[in-house]
Amino acid sequence: MKIFIGSDHNGFHLKQDVFSYLVKHGYDTEDVGDETPDPNDDFPEFAQAAALKVIGSEDSDPRGILICGSGQGMCMAANRFKGIRASIVWDVHEAKLTRNDNDSNILCLPARYIRSEDAEWQGIIETWLNTPFANAPRYNRRNAQLDEL
Repeated sequence: MKIFIGSDHNGFHLKQDVFSYLVKHGYDTEDVGDETPDPNDDFPEFAQAAALKVIGSEDSDPRGILICGSGQGMCMAANRFKGIRASIVWDVHEAKLTRNDNDSNILCLPARYIRSEDAEWQGIIETWLNTPFANAPRYNRRNAQLDEL
């Protein structure tokens, strides 16, 4: 699994911690920016970078993790791309549901609510990365409908 991770200035510090955690635990991870906590950056460019990497990846299960203040902006931007199923997650339960039911391929984290110093984000990420898609006919049908919008 290849993981593409990006953030704006609001999510920069959490992104650095998440990136380090993923690398330490052996995940193939690529940082798509921002490289510094620039207060003038805009989240759409990082959402686009991650979404295009996920869509264009030759990996069998590419994923993205995007972090901004609320998670909302990154999620809205990423979901504009056909084939992307981005979801905002704030706890382990939601992480499991969005993977099991929706086959989410981009995780959006709200940095204003999930702090680097809290270990909660590690559980969210591990749950999201390790929960398989249920592959139920109704879930596949719904995902196909999303791609037709």
